[in-house]
Amino acid sequence: MSEAFVKVDLHGMRQEEARKAIDRAISSAGPATYQLQLIHGYNRGTSLRSMIYDWYRYEPGIKRIIPGDNPGITVLVLKELY
Repeated sequence: MSEAFVKVDLHGMRQEEARKAIDRAISSAGPATYQLQLIHGYNRGTSLRSMIYDWYRYEPGIKRIIPGDNPGITVLVLKELY
C-alpha cells in the first residue's frame, strides 16, 4: 500500500476475522503508510474495539493506538507525523 492513511472496514467481522484483516493491512503497509484507520462500528457493541486495544497494544510495528473521529473508528499509528 502506498497511501498515508489506509482504511480497513471490519464491519460484520468476528474478532478472528478482524485480526486477520488487520494483520494483512499491517504486513502490506508500505513505507508511506502512517496510519491504519480501523472502521469497526459501535452500534453492535465494543468487542472489536476492545480486541484491537488488547491485541495490538504491544505489537512492535504499532507506535500507539488512538480513537478515531467517531466511536466506531480506532487508529493504529505506524509512524508519527512530524
